[in-house]
Amino acid sequence: MESKRKIIVAVTGASGAVYAESLLEKLVKMQNEIVEVAVVFTENARDIWKIELGDEGPTTSDERKVIKVYDNKNFYAPFASGSSKYDTMIICPASMGMMGRIANGVADDLISRAADVMMKERRRLILVPRETPYNLIHINNMKMLTEAGAIILPATPSFYSKPKTIRELVLTVVDRILDMAGFETHGYRWGEE
Repeated sequence: MESKRKIIVAVTGASGAVYAESLLEKLVKMQNEIVEVAVVFTENARDIWKIELGDEGPTTSDERKVIKVYDNKNFYAPFASGSSKYDTMIICPASMGMMGRIANGVADDLISRAADVMMKERRRLILVPRETPYNLIHINNMKMLTEAGAIILPATPSFYSKPKTIRELVLTVVDRILDMAGFETHGYRWGEE
C-alpha cells in the first residue's frame, strides 16, 4: 500500500491569490491521498490575499482538513531539511522576486529554503508565475530553474473547455498544476470525451 503524500504549498506576493485558494480547496478534498498540506505565506501574499479575496486565508492549522500552516521565518519546519518526506512543493502564485532568489541559491526564508531542498533532493518543485510580461532577467531565472529540475507552469488559463465563470477559468490552471504534481484530476482534457 502506497503511503499518503505530504505536499508544500507556498503563496508569494504576486497577484493571483484565487489560484492558491482553488488549489488548496482541491488538495483538501484529496484527503485519501494526502496526509498533510504544509502552507507558507510571504507577508505580501497575506496582504494580496486579503485585497483580492476579502479574507485572511488559512491562518492556523486544521487537522481535519490536512492543512498545517507554517511561518515563513520558521527554519525549524520539517521541510527545511532534505530528511523530510515532503515529495512536492508548489509555489502558487510565484513572484518573480521569489523565483529570482530560488534560481540564484538565496535561501533567506522558509519558502526559498524549502524550494532549495526540493531541488537538491531531486523532488518535484512547481512554480506558478502569474506576472506578465517577462523581462530577460525573469526568463533567465526561469531557464536556470528549469535546468535545475523545477517545473515552470505559468498561470495561463485555457479556454477550450468553455469556462463560464472566473472560478472555472482558474480551475483550468489548477488542474494542470495537480496533473504536474502527479495527482489524478477529472478536469476537461482536449479531445477526450
